[in-house]
Amino acid sequence: MLNRAIVLFVVLLAGAGAVVRANRPETAPPRVSFERFPFELEGWRGQSLPPMDAQVLKILGVDDYMSRVYFSPERASAGLYVGYYQSQRQGDAIHSPQNCLPGAGWEPTSSGYLAIPVAVGGESSTISVNRYLIQKGIDRQLVLYWYQSHGRVVASEYWSKFYLVRDAVALNRTDAALVRVIVPVVPNLDGAESRAEAQAVDFVKRIFPVLPSYLPS
Repeated sequence: MLNRAIVLFVVLLAGAGAVVRANRPETAPPRVSFERFPFELEGWRGQSLPPMDAQVLKILGVDDYMSRVYFSPERASAGLYVGYYQSQRQGDAIHSPQNCLPGAGWEPTSSGYLAIPVAVGGESSTISVNRYLIQKGIDRQLVLYWYQSHGRVVASEYWSKFYLVRDAVALNRTDAALVRVIVPVVPNLDGAESRAEAQAVDFVKRIFPVLPSYLPS
């Protein structure tokens, strides 16, 4: 069964690759700009980080992005980055944090997936996200990130590409976003990593119900 799925995946990629690259008109549904994303989320208060350098934005190729830091009443902090791509047909594609973070000097020390219970519109579900522990010198950070498009949350880099191709063919849409949350791991504190994870999970639960207005289904 697994081999069959892999073969189907490869065939779909090969057969639809040309369609993805084709210059077909593509219109993503209306969305709200990140400028209107709330700065207060159930006790977490945010502030904008300095705008990204023009050269960095050119490399990223995002159509809209948000880069902020939020603070909880307990003084926990969480960095939030969301990069939205209206279309990925012309070479502007989502950049994986797995490539970007090492380039900034951060090295992963552990990786895996994390299941997080969330609720949107009164309906509960569980999303699976990437969980990375990264380190630069004595500093450590916990990173959670996922790909979100058309109401779907995907952790896997490979499955995100699969859905990109499938939706390009079936829906004529390649819009998608990367959502990344970073929480510092306090040094010399017992249970610091577990505490950082709990803070990151709490923050994800706060932002997730708000995202659909900014990332069209």
